[in-house]
Amino acid sequence: MGTITARRSYDDAPHAHEKRYLVERLWPRGVRKEDLALDGWLKDVAPSPELRQWFGHDPAKWEEFRRRYIAELDAHPESWRPLLEAARTHDVVLLYSARDETHNNAVVLRDYLRKKTQRAGR
Repeated sequence: MGTITARRSYDDAPHAHEKRYLVERLWPRGVRKEDLALDGWLKDVAPSPELRQWFGHDPAKWEEFRRRYIAELDAHPESWRPLLEAARTHDVVLLYSARDETHNNAVVLRDYLRKKTQRAGR
């Protein structure tokens, strides 16, 4: 099983052994599509527009955002299953565009997927 990490799309440089997925509904500002090496853009795994707008990257709302986003992930396993499939044979990088490297959807998704892989490995 490969590792699952989250990295900022602006700071990222691809590695040969990785599968890279943008996990945002919106394309990162100022990045040309041909400049971001991706294996996929998984818009549906990102938080709903309503949840994203409610959160607004406010750290004070972080715990509630995590709870709500995990509920969305639980309700839509088809959105994240391709990431677990890729992690069976490759390292997986979840790319995001938020400035806050601690409070963003990719961090929640990374932790969520890691728990799924731990359960599957038992």
